[in-house]
Amino acid sequence: MRLFAIVILLFCSQARAAETVPERVDRVFAKWDKTNSPGCALAVVQEGRIIYERGYGMADLDHDIAISPKSVFHVASVSKQFVAASILLLAQRGKLSLDDPARQYVAELPDFGKPLTIRHLLHHVSGLRDQWSLLILSGWRLSEDVVRDEDVLELVSRMKELNFTPGEMHLYSNTGYTLLAQIVKRVSGKTLREFTQDEIFEPLGMHDTHFRDNHREIVKGMAFGYSQGRSGTFAESIPHYDTVGASSLLTTVEDLAKWQRNFEDPKIGGKEMVDQMVQPFTFNDGTKTTYLLGLQSGMYKGLPVIEHGGADAGYRSSLLRFPSERMSIACLCNLTINPTALGRQVADVFLEAKLRTAVPDSAVPMTLSAQQLSSHVGVYQDAVSDEERRIVVREGKLFSDDVESIPIAETRFRLKDQPMELTFTGRRLTVARLGAKPQELELLQLVTPSATDLAEFAGRYYSEEIDSTYSVRVESGKLVVHRKKVLTHVLEPASQDRFFGIQGFGNLRFERDQAGTVSGFRLSEGRVFHLLFRRVAGS
Repeated sequence: MRLFAIVILLFCSQARAAETVPERVDRVFAKWDKTNSPGCALAVVQEGRIIYERGYGMADLDHDIAISPKSVFHVASVSKQFVAASILLLAQRGKLSLDDPARQYVAELPDFGKPLTIRHLLHHVSGLRDQWSLLILSGWRLSEDVVRDEDVLELVSRMKELNFTPGEMHLYSNTGYTLLAQIVKRVSGKTLREFTQDEIFEPLGMHDTHFRDNHREIVKGMAFGYSQGRSGTFAESIPHYDTVGASSLLTTVEDLAKWQRNFEDPKIGGKEMVDQMVQPFTFNDGTKTTYLLGLQSGMYKGLPVIEHGGADAGYRSSLLRFPSERMSIACLCNLTINPTALGRQVADVFLEAKLRTAVPDSAVPMTLSAQQLSSHVGVYQDAVSDEERRIVVREGKLFSDDVESIPIAETRFRLKDQPMELTFTGRRLTVARLGAKPQELELLQLVTPSATDLAEFAGRYYSEEIDSTYSVRVESGKLVVHRKKVLTHVLEPASQDRFFGIQGFGNLRFERDQAGTVSGFRLSEGRVFHLLFRRVAGS
């Protein structure tokens, strides 16, 4: 039996060795390389030249059109690096400075009493609440309602508070890049579409690339976005955006290869611009971001990477560059799959000899007793964002939000397959992510409110920032939130006057007046911190 196993292993090894590079790459996408499935387009660029490209799956299921390297995709947030490049080109010409106040060019932006610059917008350190989150909270359906620049600017003009002081922390904000697009328009006298067409895309020969500012525009060679239901059937999933900057770039993997070549041999902006695009931001406390200008820095199996991804409706995109190897990988998909992971698997093939199979780790996993593990169990909450993290023990293992956490000390754990560590200190939990500031959370004292307690919170609440009213009611012994266009949200009791939202809703922290009467609440959801809702009089 043992001899048989050895023979099988040798056979598999020889078969793998006989497999060509294209065959190994194609195997990565085999799941979607069908005539009845959406899929991806791929281009691998070495020294500014495409060395492998292919399409997998279908661009248009209605008309049986296959994906090719020339298929045009909506690439979502991959758009942002072109907005950053446009701002840098204007700065080179003396039209603006990155340290200019953003309000100097966008009068709709309120004065928050704190300096908020163009540089803050570029690095996602502005504290501005995210436009997509605000639109959803106010009742918009992003997959159905058309969003225009003026809609976002109206939201911006209503803002009363920032999530945090500019430069204090990093929090991705699409709002900032919509405002940057407006700055390009107001400084240059051209729309972002016109400016990028004249200054970037045409000079680089990116003839199939443009910012789409009219969702009804007919685009030849378009790959349509899709979602997949539980039954396995596909449905169209298209963003209806007439707003540009944060998103809305249409392009191909072949055109993105030309853009990546500009980082190796700068034709647009020169070395000055491409060097600026990969500079980090220095936080107020002196530490630095890993988010650059429309780009993200990191490491993959020992090699430095510069990358950015995107996700809108049924589209997913990834543009990955290995600067030291002068190699880039563009992967654009029209289904809700993970092109970043796929691009890394392609890198495993082409850079096999350069990539480490495992990163050395001095931390050795250890075994803890049931009592030691259970001492960390509970729900912890971040006071800044109100984000919660649930720690439980199942089958003798510690889990953080359903992710197994491996003990490397009695109070230190590493999340399985994630670059993240947890450290427990009394009632405090510190979460350390690779390239990010540590997050501090406090253990909550959970409560079980009575029906009388819940009745205190019932009423109608209005947010001036998003011009929306929520109705909070007690139904079947639970506190629920009703809002327009959305199903009911059930609230789960947390600590005193705090509730967790479930079904994709945020967390609520109710406030009381001097008499102890509930007067409003603060809603935190993802990229929106402490949005104020005031109780409507008489409700």
